[in-house]
Amino acid sequence: MIDLYYWPTPNGHKVTLLLEELAEAGAKLEYAIRPVDIGKGDQFEADFLAISPNNKMPAIVDHAPVDGGAPISVFESGAILLYLANRTGRFFGDDVRRKVEVNQWLMWQMGGLGPMTGQYGHFHVYAPEDIAYAKTRYANEANRLLGVLDRRLSGRAFVAGDGYTIADMAIYPWVNAYDKAPIDMAPYPEIRRWHAAIAVRPATQRAYALAKQVNPEAGKPMGDEEKRLLFGIEPKR
Repeated sequence: MIDLYYWPTPNGHKVTLLLEELAEAGAKLEYAIRPVDIGKGDQFEADFLAISPNNKMPAIVDHAPVDGGAPISVFESGAILLYLANRTGRFFGDDVRRKVEVNQWLMWQMGGLGPMTGQYGHFHVYAPEDIAYAKTRYANEANRLLGVLDRRLSGRAFVAGDGYTIADMAIYPWVNAYDKAPIDMAPYPEIRRWHAAIAVRPATQRAYALAKQVNPEAGKPMGDEEKRLLFGIEPKR
């Protein structure tokens, strides 16, 4: 029913987290993974660009949308989470106030935690030059955002309250996402408690198990061609 164009990155994990949670919740959507090897340039293929014009994964194609019409394609991870949550009526909220809470924290991740943590990872792990200003700038911002999240989680099981939602699924993969540049999480006890609770969920474990199935090379150092395709970094001559 759903084609998921996926590679095991934090943004890719968001969608598999939701699809596996839907199965746990009795709202299973059949899906097939269509690997998009971003290290080989699959994201620039014409067929994929027709679905995701920004040449980024994940993306989905729903071949049996609820209106019974032609297939619907969706790109951008946050938009995919909203589409699937609305399609199934799960993990978003049952009333307008709940939806506002979930939606604003989803947007917080999309506009803040994801991009800023991504820049942190780029300058600490992948950049060809050691730029102290950039490393400090994004480390400070990543830690500022973690502080916002830690305060938000105080007294709450999940980011929008007692129930697990797509906001949590969006945020979770971006917390301390870089093994080669770990952030000290000691100052964030609420995040550590929340993160541990999500990590042991069966759906989380199934979603992350897909990473090695799809990309057995995950975690290995990038080659020059991968860095060129992903970051525009030309190899030194």
